[in-house]
Amino acid sequence: MSYTTENHAELNVLMLFKSSSSLEGIKIHKSAEPSLIAAAKRLHGGGFITQVDGGYLTPPGSEAAEHAHLLYDMLHAHSEA
Repeated sequence: MSYTTENHAELNVLMLFKSSSSLEGIKIHKSAEPSLIAAAKRLHGGGFITQVDGGYLTPPGSEAAEHAHLLYDMLHAHSEA
């Protein structure tokens, strides 16, 4: 099993959220890369974010973003070792 191009885009959108806090939102502009726009729509459809163009994290979205950030940090730390 491996990540798809769509999964990568979804992870990139989740990484745009600075924290898993529900107090900070994002906006994916119409001029953004089409893959990010589509990823945001999928994340909204899956109940991870509140708006099709970003908005705020839902509780499952907060958990997913936290995991995305943790995985990134773990991989980044491993690559520096």
